Amino acid sequence: MNYDQIFEQAIERLHSEGRYRVFIDILRNKGMFPNARCFAGHNGPKPITVWCSNDYLAMGQHPAVIEAMEDALHNVGAGSGGTRNIGGNTHYHVELERELADLHSKEGALLFTSGYVSNDATLSTLAKLLPGCIIFSDELNHASMIAGIRNSGCEKQVWRHNDMVHLEELLSAADPDAPKLIAFESVYSMDGDVAPIHAICDLADKYHALTYIDEVHAVGMYGPRGGGISDRDEAASRITIIEGTLGKAFGVMGGYIAADTRIIDCIRSYAPGFIFTTSLAPVLVAGALASVKHLKASCVEREGQQAAAASLKTMMREAGLPVMDSVTHIVPLMVGDPVRAKRISDILLAEYGVYVQPINYPTVPRGTERLRFTPGPSHTEDMMRELTAALVEIWERLEMKKAA
Repeated sequence: MNYDQIFEQAIERLHSEGRYRVFIDILRNKGMFPNARCFAGHNGPKPITVWCSNDYLAMGQHPAVIEAMEDALHNVGAGSGGTRNIGGNTHYHVELERELADLHSKEGALLFTSGYVSNDATLSTLAKLLPGCIIFSDELNHASMIAGIRNSGCEKQVWRHNDMVHLEELLSAADPDAPKLIAFESVYSMDGDVAPIHAICDLADKYHALTYIDEVHAVGMYGPRGGGISDRDEAASRITIIEGTLGKAFGVMGGYIAADTRIIDCIRSYAPGFIFTTSLAPVLVAGALASVKHLKASCVEREGQQAAAASLKTMMREAGLPVMDSVTHIVPLMVGDPVRAKRISDILLAEYGVYVQPINYPTVPRGTERLRFTPGPSHTEDMMRELTAALVEIWERLEMKKAA
């Protein structure tokens, strides 16, 4: 067997389909986000503007966050020293879990090394603890949720995206005595739409199901204290488990769940993805803690982000660009072809100093490839106008269809 040939063919398939992923070599400029430096294909760093970061509120550059991380580094050093059970449980971890529980009005919270791990570990463990459990999963759920459901080995039923009629059809046809869990996201990051949380909870109540919501693209950004869409819509008390990330709006790294203490204790005690991995470094936890505390008290960043997203959508629509409908901070621009999406991204970076990555299959369905812009409070109106003008020029150059 020619192993090298198999690997070569696997990579070649990606190239032939136009969806081979290229990681751009950049460095952000401290305190100056979205300004950064690009090292790809240049003689030395080239100034660029970042338009696709998930550091939605630029909290990764916030002075309070940086100061907290510097203090922790000098106070306790670099690494955590092990798993939470063996040397890796610090006062920073305990304090952050208390803040996160309070953020979501839950009894407890549990930290993980990433949002992917928190979804995978929690969903797989939860279903194993419920014999005969059926998980009802929105068809657009994130890959980490799908992995967790698959790893649980339980029965899975997929319901059409945000379709309450279909969800109820599936729930009503299921064994009434079987444990049930409805898993969904609050903000779907590729389309920018929002789940009908109260309607889902109504069905959960009717059919005696638990609920699991992924708030990773909403925590920090929605609600009076940044608790997400469930906070904004006053639905947090109706959700069994709220999952979030510390690597997007909070600007650092890590994932977590918030729930009642019995569920937290079960996941803490049974989930291999929690038990057997080194805990987050204290320096990261300290930074996330400072960010969570700040965004609980400050609405300036959230308001700035919403204003920026609304402005960019308006500019793109008025320019005839095919911006997709979105009721959130996500601004997706439809391309519909992986090769062209990559070509547009390359031109923007090389000629205009604009950094935005193409979004291709399997992140989105084939034929719906797009560019995904995430304007934040630090993106200025001049930046938006320059971006829109660049996109219009490229659309005309490549003879692409504009919006009707």
